[in-house]
Amino acid sequence: MLLVVGRIGRAHGVHGEATIEIRTDLPEERFYIGAQLMTDPAARGPLTIEKIRDNNGIMLLKFKEADDRNAIEKLRDTLLLAEIDMEHEAQFEDEYHVQQLIGCAIVDTEDQVLGTLTDVLNLPGQDVLAIATPRGEVLVPFVLEFVPTIDIEAKRVVITPPAGLFELLDTASETPDDE
Repeated sequence: MLLVVGRIGRAHGVHGEATIEIRTDLPEERFYIGAQLMTDPAARGPLTIEKIRDNNGIMLLKFKEADDRNAIEKLRDTLLLAEIDMEHEAQFEDEYHVQQLIGCAIVDTEDQVLGTLTDVLNLPGQDVLAIATPRGEVLVPFVLEFVPTIDIEAKRVVITPPAGLFELLDTASETPDDE
């Protein structure tokens, strides 16, 4: 599966180096000399890493396909994608990539469909599931208490949301009477 592992930032210097916004927990396994990365948009790649260096905590990459500052500026904001073997990646049974979860049906413990998972937000306190429902978006903390079961094969996530959470959508859509 192709996963986003980084984003090309601004050019650094005049020799075709780019700052990289890292979007992976394993940068040393994704970014190495000779690695070929796919891109989004696809027409900008693939790109082959020619040089890697650290500049005060910021990763700088030089690509064989971009030999100067102007070429890098044309690649700015391009997403870098790597082919990832999901089964090999998971070190623990309950590890998932966000891309595996997006689009999963969200159901309650009685198997009633509540909505569809649209995103996993990485907030400072904990991750949060963003769920699209017919009545609006609901955010549920991504903790075992509220998310007891994930079935990647069936594209299904079982949740036990806090009491009243989905009912709040009904009251939020009600408008007070004009007096």
